[in-house]
Amino acid sequence: MNRQVTTGIVSVLLIIVFGITLTQSCTRVDAGHEGVLVKLYGTGKGVQDVSLVTGRVWFNPFTEEVYEFPTFIQTYDYDPFTVNAKDGSVFTVDPTISFYVKAGASPMIFKKYRKTIKEITQTTLLNYVKDAFRIQLNQYSTEEIISKRQQFETEVQNTLDAALQKDGFKLEQMTSGLSYPEEIVRAVNLKNRAVQQAMQVENELKVAEAQARKKIVEAQAEAEANKLRQQTLTPLLIQQQFIEKWNGSTPLYGNSPVFFKNME
Repeated sequence: MNRQVTTGIVSVLLIIVFGITLTQSCTRVDAGHEGVLVKLYGTGKGVQDVSLVTGRVWFNPFTEEVYEFPTFIQTYDYDPFTVNAKDGSVFTVDPTISFYVKAGASPMIFKKYRKTIKEITQTTLLNYVKDAFRIQLNQYSTEEIISKRQQFETEVQNTLDAALQKDGFKLEQMTSGLSYPEEIVRAVNLKNRAVQQAMQVENELKVAEAQARKKIVEAQAEAEANKLRQQTLTPLLIQQQFIEKWNGSTPLYGNSPVFFKNME
């Protein structure tokens, strides 16, 4: 009786284990991901025995494991760090990168790092980012970085993309978040202020010159008008204007009354 009970218990346990195994031996690799089937035991111990899988995957949960690697574009914003230029100036970089896993590269990435994408992003890719900025920034002086910033950032992006592609990644976009040293910012601000002040003085001079020319023109016009008045204002004309405006009173000029004043 005991033997029958024991046999029954073992059978039930085997059925339960078999059922659990069946439920856990199948998974589905989601869209936008690549699956990596890894053999946990054997000669390679998961290093050589790695294969790419997609869709529904059947596996032995006791000896195999499936990892999913996202293939869609991912964006990661790193913490700021400092890098020295060729002339010793210290620049601050606050980079953000967008990248994705190249099609079919997931097994290679797993074999090399044995980490998830998140772990790789926070370690290896961060080192690649820092190296790309260090390599390129060391080739530029402070003045060259200011005047050729677009060229500098393009070269950093090309350097980083080349490094990532060797490891199965593709750089989609990068922003440097580059900020200049405080002394450079102050110098640029002083220069801009001086330029603005010079422009203001130049504008004021132009206004003053315009006003002076206006006064000269007005004076010349007034002089010409006076000259014309003198040329046309004859004694006869004055006497005529006097008569037109005479109110009937006899004017007095000198000691004896005269009707007209001598205009000569």
